[in-house]
Amino acid sequence: QSFKLLGFLDVKNVPCARDSVLYGSLGSLVMGLGHFLATSRVRRSCDVAVGGFICTMLGYWFYCRFNLAQQRIRQRMLKEGMKNRVLFEGSYLDPEKEQTGSERSNS
Repeated sequence: QSFKLLGFLDVKNVPCARDSVLYGSLGSLVMGLGHFLATSRVRRSCDVAVGGFICTMLGYWFYCRFNLAQQRIRQRMLKEGMKNRVLFEGSYLDPEKEQTGSERSNS
């Protein structure tokens, strides 16, 4: 069962959405409570908490999505390398195949 935040963000199916919301709520709690303990101003502390939620959530969202994109690029490169290894295995293009003296003189 999926959960939609604000009616459009499907937290279950969108990568990084769940963690971003959780870290955002934790950042909101920490910043709002910290501001309240420092100043004893309730309304201003609520404003700081909302700002902390937005900043923490967006910050972690971009960090997580950047790492996810890097991981997908590495997976694509690894998949292509494995495909090339199978393709070139046993041929003269195989980088792991040891060349003998006669093969070196021919190439």
